[in-house]
Amino acid sequence: MFRHRALKAVTGVTALAALATLTACGSGGSGSGSEKTKIAFLMPDIASTRYELFDKPLFEAKLASLCAECEVVYANAKGDPATQQRQADSALAQGVKALVIDPVDSAAAVTIVGRSQAQDVPVIAYDRPIPGGKADFYVSFDNEKIGQMIAQSLVDHLKQTDAEGGLLQVNGSPTDAAAGLIKKGIHKAVDPSGLKLLDEYDTPGWDPTKAQNWVSSKITQHKGKIAGVVAANDGTAGGTIAAFKASGVDTVPPVTGNDAELAAAQRIIAGEQYNTISKPIKTVAEAAAEIAHQFAQGKTPAPETSIFGTPARLFEPTVVTVDNLATTLIENGPFKASEICTPAYAEACRKAGIK
Repeated sequence: MFRHRALKAVTGVTALAALATLTACGSGGSGSGSEKTKIAFLMPDIASTRYELFDKPLFEAKLASLCAECEVVYANAKGDPATQQRQADSALAQGVKALVIDPVDSAAAVTIVGRSQAQDVPVIAYDRPIPGGKADFYVSFDNEKIGQMIAQSLVDHLKQTDAEGGLLQVNGSPTDAAAGLIKKGIHKAVDPSGLKLLDEYDTPGWDPTKAQNWVSSKITQHKGKIAGVVAANDGTAGGTIAAFKASGVDTVPPVTGNDAELAAAQRIIAGEQYNTISKPIKTVAEAAAEIAHQFAQGKTPAPETSIFGTPARLFEPTVVTVDNLATTLIENGPFKASEICTPAYAEACRKAGIK
């Protein structure tokens, strides 16, 4: 009888100890992996280097500063909509409390929005909108404004230099709604410019090789008549420039870009690319982390505007040319002079006054 009572007492103490441990975990103690608040961060591709180098670490760092007990469920779809769908399903199965997605295919992402919201998981469209599915929030730079800014910068330059000839327009992916906005913005500057639009191309998957192949064919078709090229991002700009170099032309015409990648900064210093767009990724990544954290807490973030019927925060970027590259991308940007001014670009940097 005594032994039975003693056993019950020990069992009771053990149970109380276990309950105390569970209570400590649930009340903000050190916790365990299973207690973490998970937030998905799903990026679209590796064709642009920014996602792995900047977006991911910046988003993770900001979320960590907001929530020590939060965990980022990260995945990159590498340009495949079906892969991104599986990644989203996996994130939902892991119990994420918010899902941040930069869609590979804006139309295909409608399914992801529907499945997430059916499980009461809010969706934040990141950098690229999802017009066909009403995400809970959209955070990005103003993509239409980006298109207009890079194109207007080029148009102004061509007029100032009395350039002769017309323009090629290398757009982004036809399945990317953000690319559609950039394209619309480009036309706002090109159409009233008085410069002839020789031809334009929607680049599948933003693939630089596909852009290069198309531009190569147009160099032959419009030989000597291409004054400049409006390329929608730095990847397609790189493909465009490669096409001109391979064609054997004496001078590559001015080419625009967007994303301020390191390779683009080097091409601008070397005089191969005319401009790019500085979109401080830190700004949009941190805003997305804040919004996702608010949703995960059950709060509703305050929008500043709306796009495609979705509450949104849109930030305005900066056009970068050789004239302001040092200030924008080095002094107040993501790069060190030593990263841009490698031995191959040392002389060009010297001429540009970059040390």
